[in-house]
Amino acid sequence: MGLQELADISRFYGADTDYVIAGGGNTSFKDTANLYIKGSGTRLAVIKPEDFVKMDRARLAAIWEKDYPEDTDQRESAVLADMMAAKCPGEESKRPSVETLLHDILPFAYVVHTHPSLVNGLGCAQKGEAAVKELFGGEAVWIPITNPGYILSLKVKEAMDAYKAAKGKAPEIIFLQNHGVFVGADSTEGIKAIYAKIMDTLEGKIIRNPDLGGTQLAYGSSASVGKELLSLAEKSDPQGADALPWFVRFERNNELAKLLANKDAFKPVSSALTPDHIVYAGSDPLFVSDVSALGSAWKAHIEKTGRLPKIAAIQGLGIFGLGNSEKTAATAVELFNDAVKVAVYAESFGGVLFMTKDKIDFINNWEVERYRSKVSASH
Repeated sequence: MGLQELADISRFYGADTDYVIAGGGNTSFKDTANLYIKGSGTRLAVIKPEDFVKMDRARLAAIWEKDYPEDTDQRESAVLADMMAAKCPGEESKRPSVETLLHDILPFAYVVHTHPSLVNGLGCAQKGEAAVKELFGGEAVWIPITNPGYILSLKVKEAMDAYKAAKGKAPEIIFLQNHGVFVGADSTEGIKAIYAKIMDTLEGKIIRNPDLGGTQLAYGSSASVGKELLSLAEKSDPQGADALPWFVRFERNNELAKLLANKDAFKPVSSALTPDHIVYAGSDPLFVSDVSALGSAWKAHIEKTGRLPKIAAIQGLGIFGLGNSEKTAATAVELFNDAVKVAVYAESFGGVLFMTKDKIDFINNWEVERYRSKVSASH
């Protein structure tokens, strides 16, 4: 039991894109004195024992005794400063996961938080909460949509205390609306058993699986449209002459072909489903019904959102991921395809439920997520 087992279980789930994509998810191991947690933006798929951040649990516990400002930015900055101060000597160059406080309060040796598209099909659905009660009964806790960070940790702490008062034990499964799932156990075998039960239960309720077959990396006018998108991105970049180069990645598959039939068909993936989708693929995909009007649609999109799109979806053609490296462009496409999977799975639970505007704005403006995106892009 320890760091090597934590690294092993982290890579086990991190290497499986059904559970984690890019820098998403986080894992931890704890003993009486210390918590060892994934660093922000670090990829679970390749993490090593020395990559975890060693935290002083006594100093983390002291955070709960403090009063923080009600202003969101001031509060999150103050909590982040206290969390950074809880790092043990020798960990100065590392930055712990934003979910560190949540990991610390869960009374299990191992905690594994992932974002499976199947689980998010439940968590991003109109009837998600009711389905959790039906399928998992008293074995799981449901947390309504909440901003990540301190407030989420506080909400989980309150729900866990209520669960313990009623059941006499802590919940092993915590579903987060529009976010993912936390699983806790005192062994890595226990973690795997719980995850297997979750996935088996959900698979038994799915009415339709996503069809991502028929992948095409070039189709019709994709080459010329891609060049036009690159030109638009370069001209629109607020960094001007100091801007990094832009890259584009095209993809079409069977499920995307259905969604790109028209604007109404695109609605299930027209907004943000989870924080990870915002971080890597953006909260506002650009949908263009008439490719000849791409320039004006691009301009209108930026005027409306204040941001360059990371995904451009062209009716009848496919999607284009945009980014300042080949990797970020490809990751945008990968995360958008994950959103497609989530939307299909959500059909089994009443249809998609997008994040609310205030929660989307929080992620778009949160320094922690900008840091995570930057670190993930460099790995």
